[in-house]
Amino acid sequence: QDDAHIFCMPEQVKEEFLNVLGLTRVVLSRMGFENFTAQISLRDPDNPAKYIGSDENWRNAENAIIEAAEEAGLDTVTVLGEAAFYGPKLDFMVKDALGRSWQLGTIQVDYNLPERFELEYIGADNQPHRPVMIHRAPFGSMERFISILIEHTGGKFPLWLTPDQFAVLPISDRFNDYAEQVEKELGVYDIRGYVDSRSEKIGRKIRDTELKKVPFMLIVGEKEAEAGQVSVRRQGEGDLGSMTTEAFAAYFKGLQE
Repeated sequence: QDDAHIFCMPEQVKEEFLNVLGLTRVVLSRMGFENFTAQISLRDPDNPAKYIGSDENWRNAENAIIEAAEEAGLDTVTVLGEAAFYGPKLDFMVKDALGRSWQLGTIQVDYNLPERFELEYIGADNQPHRPVMIHRAPFGSMERFISILIEHTGGKFPLWLTPDQFAVLPISDRFNDYAEQVEKELGVYDIRGYVDSRSEKIGRKIRDTELKKVPFMLIVGEKEAEAGQVSVRRQGEGDLGSMTTEAFAAYFKGLQE
């Protein structure tokens, strides 16, 4: 889990929550998750003995989380009795392509560890005070996040995340050298890909590349080699015409801006 810890003064909890909310929203958006809800888990008011920390600290932390979520414009669901024993929390509940809800990123207030470690800071009154710890994990469990991402996208990752962003498909073996030249030229622009140099018909290569969810197919034959170009096909969209590797790199980079 991509857990990190923030130590802050009690009056800084809301500000820190807003910062982490912004980070987590950027992470989810970049990964293609736009449909999510913030689940705010509060303590059970009928059983306060289950929880560590004073009533005042809990009220302040719960109010800070609720206000931060409102200021961030999040769709929220509040659940009583689901807080951890050490503090309230906010979980990002993400819906996948099938409409199922999963808990991914989480932000949690912790009153337990600062107490156990006897942590202190000197406040403006020149007196020692106990800080608040905030756990933040924008991804949550990395294994769960990746498995949900694969299922949500059907293996069609965001372009920047795709392991192979293009495949060069020579129509016959005699164009393999030119295909490798194309691969090297695109590597200069930090665009990842490979050459399918198998002795297969071009239709088979195109089909196999489609099944692998490779975003771009760059087909090269005699016409392309003579012109110093590639014929570009995009996953799910078809033929984009012929262009130089420099023009393709510019087009590709424009998609990521």
